[in-house]
Amino acid sequence: MIYRIRIILDTKEDIIRDIEIENNSTFKDLHLEILKSFQFDGNEMASFYLSNDNWSQGKEISLSSFQAEEDELIMENCPLDSIIDEDQKKFIYIYDFLNLWTFFVEIFEINSIIKDIKYPKLIFSLGKIPEKAPDKNFEKIKDNEFEDDFEDNYDDYN
Repeated sequence: MIYRIRIILDTKEDIIRDIEIENNSTFKDLHLEILKSFQFDGNEMASFYLSNDNWSQGKEISLSSFQAEEDELIMENCPLDSIIDEDQKKFIYIYDFLNLWTFFVEIFEINSIIKDIKYPKLIFSLGKIPEKAPDKNFEKIKDNEFEDDFEDNYDDYN
């Protein structure tokens, strides 16, 4: 099977890339294809985060392991089809933790592999990547608001 995946840069302008990638590819393979399609040099750290319909940030799938946690998810050890299912089709992808290039990633279609087609491949591109990461508007969190939101959404990821 192949996944058709839409990657949208979190900015006011429409900056979109659609990628086809095999279901048994890893999150590292997807990471490399995102770097290529957005013309990043790949010298920065990155992570995927499980997400939901509200685009809440959940469990991390990291590029590298910094701690030896038993349930830690590492991109190169994590096939796409081990995470993606009917209920888990949305992710947040962050590249360069200093500049916070933030992307919404969604599996929008699952198809059969077409013989003689080389995957992964870019199938659609709209918009030009800006020279610097879009600014983030972080709102002040009221006391206990984060904890309440976390508790409300915690079950979505467990």
